[in-house]
Amino acid sequence: MRAISLAQTNTMIDAALAAAAERGLKPLAVIVLDAGGRVKAFQKQDGAALLRFEISYGKAFAALGMGRSSKLVLQKYRDKPKFIDNLEQLSDGPIFLEGGAQLILDEHGEVVGAIGITGDSNEMDDEVAMVGIRAAGFHVDPNQYEGDG
Repeated sequence: MRAISLAQTNTMIDAALAAAAERGLKPLAVIVLDAGGRVKAFQKQDGAALLRFEISYGKAFAALGMGRSSKLVLQKYRDKPKFIDNLEQLSDGPIFLEGGAQLILDEHGEVVGAIGITGDSNEMDDEVAMVGIRAAGFHVDPNQYEGDG
């Protein structure tokens, strides 16, 4: 497994925040986790709410833990709430059930981490997360998010 470098992580965060500025989004928080679920980097824009670290971390950790975007983890909860309740009890980390986190895939399709973003709508959080992933030369799993190819 290839690790994500700090430079790549910073590129993802910078690109996501730049895309958010271009779109006029609310203040965001962005976290990147490595494949083991450990924090590689985190940034919170001025004006972002207090619990944004915990929310972005919970989104990204849920995506890694389930091997799908956090939007699809939320859908799994809607379909099978007891399953996710049990998963939360078994988990070593937080699970936050909202869209806004995407898996980070290398050129072979291997998961090398996840990016979690919070602060605007789930759809916009997801959109700028994908911009960040691609800016660092990584890929988004087309099976994990509708309309992404």
